[in-house]
Amino acid sequence: MAELITIDRPDDPRLYDYTDLTDVELRRRREPAEGLFIAEGEKVIRRALQAGYPMRSMLLSAKWLDTMRDVIDASPAPVYVIDPELAARVTGYHVHRGALASMARKPLPEAGRLLAGARRVAVMESVNDHTNIGAIFRSAAALGMDAVLLSPDCADPLYRRSVKVSMGAVFAVPYARLTDWPRDLNAVREAGFQLLALTPGAEAVAMDEAAPHRLPKVALMLGAEGDGLSARALRAADTRVRIPMALGVDSLNVGAAAAVAFYAVATGRPES
Repeated sequence: MAELITIDRPDDPRLYDYTDLTDVELRRRREPAEGLFIAEGEKVIRRALQAGYPMRSMLLSAKWLDTMRDVIDASPAPVYVIDPELAARVTGYHVHRGALASMARKPLPEAGRLLAGARRVAVMESVNDHTNIGAIFRSAAALGMDAVLLSPDCADPLYRRSVKVSMGAVFAVPYARLTDWPRDLNAVREAGFQLLALTPGAEAVAMDEAAPHRLPKVALMLGAEGDGLSARALRAADTRVRIPMALGVDSLNVGAAAAVAFYAVATGRPES
């Protein structure tokens, strides 16, 4: 059972994991280096625990003690109970969901191991917006993608904003980083995957014409908001595919485009 510890000073060293959560650059550097990430809210904390991430500590306001009682009773990690105003001073924002947990990261699997048991994967290049990362993982989980592969410069899926937007789906979809980009795309192809690059370019074939749901193994490549996939990534693809647009719209936000494309990969275009 966790030890309940009431804290009344913002500079208490035991709160170090939770300091300056709104400083994005600081947290980007600190969290992976220190092997931790922050889970926010009851549902996300529970999903992180269910996915096997060990809890380092939990930060709660008193009114959340009953709600989180079963988690507290099952965990040996300390629980810091603090006033909401003090929590805001420590974290840098008002913690509306009332509960934060510092979780220990797990080693990332090798990309080859993920590909060995997968049929539908998403490959992201330079997607460095945490909201988009979270949205894409949520769609990947909902629409049955087996795994996600990230280029070296993609944002951290375990950053607090990514986890929150995904509603914990980042814990449900296995992911790995490709370290040699885009050369590692050759290994994806060698594992039997057809590489489909999502792009609004005129040279791309329509998604329903490409019929990705009929391919034995498909890797759908997604680029960053605005710039899209790089020229090198496009050259590495087997086929360039697009989502047909209407009313003069040229493209969708990458999160929305991913959801549409994942549906096409899973089931094909719905009958009109």
